[in-house]
Amino acid sequence: MVFIMSRCNQCKIEILDATDVCPLCKSVLELDEDDFAHTSMYPDIRQKDHKLHIFMRIYLFASFCIEALLIYLNFIYFHGTYWAAITGGIFAYGLLTLNYAVLHNAGYLAKIIVQTFCGMILVVLIDFSLGFNGWSLNYVFPAGVLAVDVGIIILMIVNSRNWQSYILFQLFMTLWSLLPIFLYQKNIITDPVLSIIALVFSAILFLGTFIIGGRRASTELKRRFHVR
Repeated sequence: MVFIMSRCNQCKIEILDATDVCPLCKSVLELDEDDFAHTSMYPDIRQKDHKLHIFMRIYLFASFCIEALLIYLNFIYFHGTYWAAITGGIFAYGLLTLNYAVLHNAGYLAKIIVQTFCGMILVVLIDFSLGFNGWSLNYVFPAGVLAVDVGIIILMIVNSRNWQSYILFQLFMTLWSLLPIFLYQKNIITDPVLSIIALVFSAILFLGTFIIGGRRASTELKRRFHVR
């Protein structure tokens, strides 16, 4: 909490209480100029957040109205393509960006991963809406995994003093990269080459960090999983 000091020009004293009049002579107090200059250095963050929340609600309402209209038009003029699902996915991705990436207090790496995965889901939705040719799962999905892995490496280099904090994300990416292999076994993915590359790269990144990191890496994993 910031206390703004006031000054009584009659009594020549400074008042720390939240009052507009001097407790001695009852004269109107004046704000101390030096204290005002100090407090004005800080922006009103709550006002900025309030504007962002209003904008998000306006965006949500406008998206709902527009998407309802697009669904109606897609139904009336249907030619074999559910293109309204694509616009709905785009609106949802925009809402996620506003709510999580902008307003949420999560870490930047968590935001990158969530945004990337939701982008993958959006691309898969587009592929299915256009008849599903498999390009989203064959190429875009593993490419997204590789992009996140490269981002983790960059962040580990930039934040070299706290590199071990990223090992849990590496483990998560390794497990996540197993999904395309499972889909290949179910004949949903037809070209597994890029998926295998993503899996191998994620596994090498995790194992390399765990082995080279030694005690710091193992301690971080134990701390994350609450193992003593």
